[in-house]
Order: sequence, then C-alpha cells, then structure tokens
Amino acid sequence: MAKTTKSVAKKPRATKKAAVVDIQPAVEVTEKINTPLTSFSPVLCIVGSCELKVFGLSLPDRLRRQFAREGLTDEISVEVAATHTGPILLVRADAVIDQPLIAGLLKRPSFVILSAEENAKSFIAANIRAKDLNAVVALVENGIQPISGLLMRSPAEMDVGFWKALRKKETPYAMVVSKENQEAVAWRMFMGTYKGATDIVTKHLWPRPAFAVTKFLSARNVTPNMVTSVGAVMTVLAFFAFLYGYYWFGMACAWAMTFLDTVDGKLARTTLTSSKWGDIFDHGIDLVHPPFWYLAWGFGLSSWGLSLSSQVFWIVMIAIFGGYIVQRLMEGISIKWLGLEIHIWRKIDTLFRQITARRNPNLILLQLSLLIARPDWGIIAVAAWTIICLVLHGIQLVQGLQARNAEGGTLTSWMAKP
Repeated sequence: MAKTTKSVAKKPRATKKAAVVDIQPAVEVTEKINTPLTSFSPVLCIVGSCELKVFGLSLPDRLRRQFAREGLTDEISVEVAATHTGPILLVRADAVIDQPLIAGLLKRPSFVILSAEENAKSFIAANIRAKDLNAVVALVENGIQPISGLLMRSPAEMDVGFWKALRKKETPYAMVVSKENQEAVAWRMFMGTYKGATDIVTKHLWPRPAFAVTKFLSARNVTPNMVTSVGAVMTVLAFFAFLYGYYWFGMACAWAMTFLDTVDGKLARTTLTSSKWGDIFDHGIDLVHPPFWYLAWGFGLSSWGLSLSSQVFWIVMIAIFGGYIVQRLMEGISIKWLGLEIHIWRKIDTLFRQITARRNPNLILLQLSLLIARPDWGIIAVAAWTIICLVLHGIQLVQGLQARNAEGGTLTSWMAKP
C-alpha cells in the first residue's frame, strides 16, 4: 500500500490545554492512498498532537491501533477532511477511549462521544461529515456546545456497558489525558482489561503489583509472549519441585507463574499487542498444567513421609483429573447450548467463580496445608473441593438448561441487563 506524507503548518492558537496538547493537526500526517480508497470511504482524522505515553504507546499511536482493529486504517489531516465526502472519525490526540466505544462510534453516524465527567464534559471523538467538521473541531478548543443534527453522549449513555469478551459489566472509559491525571488514567485503563468473572487471587491480590510490573515492562518493549515464556518455565519448575517434595520452592514458582499469567494478558491488552498465537500459547499452558501439578504433589508426599495409600492416592487423582475434565466440558456445553459462560449467567454464579475449584483457589488450599506441615491434607482438600464444585456446577447447568427451555432460547447474562 503506497503512502504519502503531507506537512501541515498552521499558526498555533491558544487552547485551554496548551500544556498538554497542541490543537493544530500534527506536523506529520500520514495519508494512505490506494485504489479502493474513495472520497466516500470512512477515514480517521486525529486532531492535534500529543507526546504523552501510556503503557509505552503515544496516545495518537494507541488510537490508530484501536481504530485499525475495527478495520479503519486510512487517515487524513483536518485540511483534507474538510473536502472529504464520506464519514470522518474525528478524535482528539490527547484522548484515551475504551475499545467498545470505538466499535460503537463506527456504527453511529452524526454522533459525538463526550468524556465521563459530570460537571465538565470534554469532546473525545465523533462520527461526522465534512459539513460539521469546523463546529466539532471547535468543541476541542471552546468546550461543549450543542450542534444541530449531532447527538452527544457520554459513555454511560451509550448502552455498551456489557463486554461479553471480558465477562464484565462496566461503563467504558473516555478521558482526556494530562500530565496531572496520567497515572490515574493508566490505572483506569489497566483495570479495564480485567475480566469480570475470575478467581479471588486474580481479582483482589494481583491488580496493584501487576499494574506496576505491566507499566515497567511496557516501557521497555517487553512483549506478552516473553512474559508467557517465563511463566512456562515457572510452570515446569513448579512441577518438578512438587514431584520431589520441594513444596515451598514449588509454591513460589507456582505463585510466580499465576502472577505472570495475569501480567501477560494485561500487557497484551494495554499495549494492544495481543495475537492469535499468544492467545493459544497462554491459554494452552493454563489449560494443561494444573492437573499435572496435583499429580506431582501427590508423588512428592513420599519425601515428607506422608504418602497416601495406593487406593487413596488414585481416588484423589481420579477425583481431581476427572472433576477438572468434566467441569471444563460443562463450561463448553454452557457456551454451546446456553449461549454464554455459566459463570456470568447470574450474579451468584459470578461470585462463585472467585472460589470455584480452579488453579488459584486450589493453590490456596495447598498453601494452607504447607503452613501446618500437612501437604497430604492439602491434596485431599483439593480433591474434595473439586467434587463439591463439580456437583454445584452440575446444578448450575441443569438450572440453565431449564431456564433456556422456559425462555425458548439462549440465556441472558445478568451483566447485560439494566
């Protein structure tokens, strides 16, 4: 695809945010020109320039990546936009926008997104035509004024609060960034990458340290796959440590792996570098390793003189392996037959997901057993909790199937309801 670079020089004007962003078009504006592009094609137009970075990306580059994810890769200057006859996606250079808002904006012509502040809303982005360009650009400089024919809404008013991919109910963010609020904006963006239905450790223990590590790594161009690779090494080390009874070292490796498992996902989302391979790599490790940790833990008990009898050992392992596999199958059935993950159907299901028999809650049981020097009790507790949760998930699934039949279709998550 050919590219030309157009230099735009324009006399600077005073703005309310002059210390943060120059409202004039960026000096270097890349305009993509190719055969399919016509004057009726939708284009991106970034107003102003901004050197601030969040998670290693300049704000304009972040916006370009986000719009490209929705299929919009052609960008023009404000001057060229004035003669453009197709849709113009106008966005200010010093803004951050949650991805669901961008997807929603592309579908809504004659629409303006405002920031979320109640008392001092600011212009963030708009889907407009050239006839409204000057009036909308003026919003950046002069504050919010009604414009005939344009609908202006803040994120809370856009009905995009349910993000199914991350299993959460949350008002998306749209914010103007300054040096003063840069850290707060980064924290809000980071928390916006969290899934709504997850385990208690990931939800309550890891966020603050993971935020610090994610910021540190993103500023040094460390990729999510690099982090996942280190996590994979920790996974293997934990397995062999458990196998030979070095439980404390193994637990340190296991907790490090679970922490890095949080960091790699957050790093991918905050830097907009997620990939299909990275997703397979990360989730493949997550899916395969937990049962083998428990098996190694069981064999390692001999080093402590706490070996289970052969009969008890295999009952415990069958309960853990069988329960793990059946629970995963139940989750697949829920997605296939009910149209959603069972963990987000009702609020109680989302709360139960925090402690259900998955890796991190099970590690808590093992850690507690080490504190009282009875790792044998820990693996038995994991088996018992797996069976209990399997029964509860079975009840969930039956209730879901009954509700689906009663409603005559797929279920609706509580997060998607008003």
